[in-house]
Amino acid sequence: MRLMENPIQFVQWLRSVAPYIHAFRGQTFVVAFPGELVMAGALPVLAQDLSLLHALGIKVVIVHGSRPQVQEQLALRNVETHFHHGLRITDTAALECAKEASGELRLDIEAAFSQGLPNTPMAHAAIRIISGNFVIARPMGIIDGIDLELTGVTRKIAYETIHPILDAGGLVLLSPLGFSPTGEVFNLTMEDVAVSAAVALHADKLIFITETPMMTDVTGAEMHELSAHQAKAALADGCLPADSAFYLRHAVKACIGGVPRAHIVPFATDGSALLELFTHDGVGTMISSQNLESLREATIEDVGGILKLIEPLEADGTLVKRGRELIEREIDNFSVIDHDGVIFGCAALYPFPEEKMAEMACLTVNPEVQAQGDGERLLKHMETRARAEGFKKLFVLTTRTAHWFLKRGFVNATIDDLPKDRQHMYNWQRKSLVLVKNL
Repeated sequence: MRLMENPIQFVQWLRSVAPYIHAFRGQTFVVAFPGELVMAGALPVLAQDLSLLHALGIKVVIVHGSRPQVQEQLALRNVETHFHHGLRITDTAALECAKEASGELRLDIEAAFSQGLPNTPMAHAAIRIISGNFVIARPMGIIDGIDLELTGVTRKIAYETIHPILDAGGLVLLSPLGFSPTGEVFNLTMEDVAVSAAVALHADKLIFITETPMMTDVTGAEMHELSAHQAKAALADGCLPADSAFYLRHAVKACIGGVPRAHIVPFATDGSALLELFTHDGVGTMISSQNLESLREATIEDVGGILKLIEPLEADGTLVKRGRELIEREIDNFSVIDHDGVIFGCAALYPFPEEKMAEMACLTVNPEVQAQGDGERLLKHMETRARAEGFKKLFVLTTRTAHWFLKRGFVNATIDDLPKDRQHMYNWQRKSLVLVKNL
């Protein structure tokens, strides 16, 4: 469908991503991808997507991998390679291949970000990629009696040099090679460099764009969101393929190191990085240092989110219209479901202490996440809140959702069963049904 065939849908979509754009502006993202992405021909499109992030005011650090390219160089030179626990044992010949592969990839990446043809996503983009000796490394040493030779681990990231480059509008490119104070070069893993960079730069996100498919748990269900604790449990279960587990271990390490969010996103989906960042459910697995979703009492900062949530239901007559001033006055009555700073559900509790009754009103859940149990969670939360305040009965007035409440323990009642003050406020034009539940 062409864009202008449905301009309203486009406008609605653009407005829906606006909160993410506002939230991400000025943040630092470390984006890491394997050499397999380049082999698959996906580098030009990824460059376009990362350029868009840069244009939105996001500071981007790129880390590339090179495993298949190194393997290709080894094959061309007839050099045999050895691995230990998935890590390449890097001798002098293998290191030369790693340097050759990284050099070619660096040029390919710089070329991809130099695109600028008219009528393409890179038109008018003037992006400068800066790379250098930003990674200090040390040898990994001997593991299980095996000397890994010139295979190394990151020792330090030159964050004091990288930050000014990002602040000046440049993109920083890090290769999986590190340098020692003695002038040696070490072969590193892309994942190690990416985690070290994210932690050192106090990045807001670490994003792995991977060759692996969407991760699933032991039941086969897709894992879209995990806390670091849940991710550790998934690793302990041993149900993940080796490559996926390798990425997940590094994502957890980043979160433990202070990175708030780490994402593992399959590059097989076109635009996967944008879909992961600018849609609620995303297309990958997000690991967080803490639980992202909270069901809590509302504050004055939530008024805008509540209004955005309830306005469509007010427009179609499902809810009674409430203005901003009214919600601001009554904000202490509201509870909200907050998911990563976005309000996805709300409900309000109005007390009638003389009759030991409370009214629950404005129970609303974002249509994007309905059928996930958030309405039920809000209801239980409001019941608990009412009990804690000493109320014996909870009632609702509804015109369209009576069956939902009846299935959850409410029973039909009459206007005479309402508190006297509430009877006087009853809207006879709406003719709402009265439902009551004993607490």
